[in-house]
Amino acid sequence: MKAQATDHTLLCRLLQQIRPYWPYILAIFLLDLLATPIALLGPVPLKIAVDTVLGNQPLPEWLRAVLPDPATHSQLFLLSVAAGLQILVVLLSQAQGLAGYVLRTHTGEWLTLAFRARLFRHVQRLAFAFHDARGTADTIYRIQYDAPAIQWLTIHGIIPLISSAMMLAGMVYVTARLNGPLALIAMSIFPVLIAIPKVYDRRMRGQYINIKELESSTLGIVQEVLTALRVVKAFGREDHEQERFVAQSTASMGARMRLALVESAFGMLSHVMTAIGTALVLYIGVRSVLAGQMTLGDLLMVMAYLAQLYGPLTAIGDKIIALQAYRASTQRAFELLDEVPDVAEHPQPRALKRAAGAIEFRGVGFGYDSDHLVLQDISFAISAGTRLGIAGRTGAGKSTLMSLLMRFYDPSQGQIFLDGVDLREYKLAELRNQFAIVMQEPVLFSTSLAENIAYGRPGAGFQEIVEAAKVANAHEFIAALPDGYNSLVGERGMRLSGGERQRIALARAFLKDAPLLILDEPTSAIDVYTEALIMEAMQRVMQGRTTLMIAHRLSTLDVCDARLVIEHGYVVEASGHIYVPDATAHDTVHAGS
Repeated sequence: MKAQATDHTLLCRLLQQIRPYWPYILAIFLLDLLATPIALLGPVPLKIAVDTVLGNQPLPEWLRAVLPDPATHSQLFLLSVAAGLQILVVLLSQAQGLAGYVLRTHTGEWLTLAFRARLFRHVQRLAFAFHDARGTADTIYRIQYDAPAIQWLTIHGIIPLISSAMMLAGMVYVTARLNGPLALIAMSIFPVLIAIPKVYDRRMRGQYINIKELESSTLGIVQEVLTALRVVKAFGREDHEQERFVAQSTASMGARMRLALVESAFGMLSHVMTAIGTALVLYIGVRSVLAGQMTLGDLLMVMAYLAQLYGPLTAIGDKIIALQAYRASTQRAFELLDEVPDVAEHPQPRALKRAAGAIEFRGVGFGYDSDHLVLQDISFAISAGTRLGIAGRTGAGKSTLMSLLMRFYDPSQGQIFLDGVDLREYKLAELRNQFAIVMQEPVLFSTSLAENIAYGRPGAGFQEIVEAAKVANAHEFIAALPDGYNSLVGERGMRLSGGERQRIALARAFLKDAPLLILDEPTSAIDVYTEALIMEAMQRVMQGRTTLMIAHRLSTLDVCDARLVIEHGYVVEASGHIYVPDATAHDTVHAGS
């Protein structure tokens, strides 16, 4: 019952997803239905040639009604009619197939694109806690490789399944009209053919999910190694990673081969059963012809229809078996959509055009899991325009503090206020738009320098981009490049040095013109000369903004007018223009003005 409920839920969600494409899907279905009358016409030319041209049987009534009576007595004319009808049937069949192929491709591709776009949009809204736990490879696999299953399940699965069922009904009816006993004999194998896919489904459903997980893990190895290729090469671990990749791929290949073996066995059983049905009809049909109970033409028509009768029936079984892989992929894609963002939008969020920049942490605690708090009882307040330096050892919780401020995560305890309003009350997109950030490892995109600088303000003019680069001390090295601002930076900006990437990130932050600026270890991995350039640029970028600067070296924080020191998740020291309430959780806090 649970599996049926799951199938019903999946079908409902599938129908909801494809709703905008119903006109196209209906057109595909109607085109598929045309295959039935065209298929029914297929054996007619052969019957005319055998029974009427070579024998003495009359033409079918519907054909006599459309042909002139004198012409029906000419064997040459009737042979020409049979040949022409054969060509017409083929032309109709090919035209129907071509129209169906074009429409299926068009609808399927748009359906996949819409589903992928929905998944991609949803994934971007998920909190970092989800991405930290799941990793990126599985998410990429679901968007890129699982999402297309929706078109195969709908366009190439359910619709052909329904049309095959209707064609089957039509073939059963026509075969029964031609010869009832032979139709009953042909249908005697139906129960076995229907039972085969059901048994397969019950036994093999879980195997498809397992294969998808194995393939996703293989992609994870590729993604992980290519992302950390410098480390792999530096430690000479290429052979180890190759072995790890081959081992995971072999496991995936083995699972697919086992599944293919079972699929082949069930497919062979289906075809053996249809061969038995065909043999029975042939045996009894030939005896009926010898006994004068039916004509040879009728037998040939029955045999032709029988092939078309078993065709849809076998297709139904094959489709049900094939649909299991698409069902597993579609289920995995919908599971991704079911992930609820840990950082939820307020039901009635406040608008936030431009913040003044006053920040307050009130009793804030946070842990990436419930057993271990990274931050505990963090309480302080700074006024708008303050330059706050945050110091502490690695792992003290400095960067986590910034992640909470931008609502990448929500605090496990306490509240964070911006201009006197709890962050959770603001509209999420507008809240994050108040921040510009420069990270320790600046992230650039594999596009031009100009586009990277304008990432926070896509509509910025070229002169504004140049001015931002000058403020960040980046214009000089950009102008020296052969393509200037049109130079491509490579994947993650790896064509630039660390200092150059940092200055591009500063230019990007300046051009965004956000009221709050976060500088996360901006000078930790650069030389003294480059640090001087960046520090000079940072002071210009910080003008008129509330700034939070994280640094290991206390000398880096000399440009700040307030300082906060965090150790082991607690505030242990505060000085300058910052308010810290009387310490209750940690009595080593010192505050000064």
